[in-house]
Amino acid sequence: MTKKSKGEVETPADVDNTEKETVVVEPEVEVEAAEDMATVDTATAEELEAAKAEASECQDKMLRMAAELENFKKRTVREKETALKYAGESLLRELLPSLDNLEMAIQQGQTDDNGSALLEGVEMTLKGLQSCLEKFGLKAVESVGQVFDPNIHEAIGMEASEEMEANTVLKEFQKGYLYKERLLRAAKVIVVGG
Repeated sequence: MTKKSKGEVETPADVDNTEKETVVVEPEVEVEAAEDMATVDTATAEELEAAKAEASECQDKMLRMAAELENFKKRTVREKETALKYAGESLLRELLPSLDNLEMAIQQGQTDDNGSALLEGVEMTLKGLQSCLEKFGLKAVESVGQVFDPNIHEAIGMEASEEMEANTVLKEFQKGYLYKERLLRAAKVIVVGG
């Protein structure tokens, strides 16, 4: 086999038939390939570092958002508890004038022998109290003269009456009340028997 100079390729005529063709690669090509691989490795490493940084940033954002959500839940629970705890505050504030009027009526009744002034003061206080409660959705159930309704009336007795039909409310012992269309307390009544 004859040696050829760099870059030359041996041909079949130059070699006997048993030998195979040999290709000689120049060293410059090997260096360029290695440089290309190094460039690819560097680019991949940079992309990997960028992806790691982005993943770390996303994880940090996720943890912050989870903490904010947890704080929001706790704050909402606290606000709900506070709202429930002081839900009756506005109602009580509206009831205070009626309480003051009742106290003044008692003081007036202790110093005054005339019961009519006391009665008038108590009646005015009752009207004010009823008006206040109506603002908050409390409504008295009409009973006397109405047909007995077991959904809103509680019969505590029966009496005969020639003036009213059977199964009609004759007397009311305790008023019934609705709160925003829901029965708060049934009226205790006497019903005309048949």
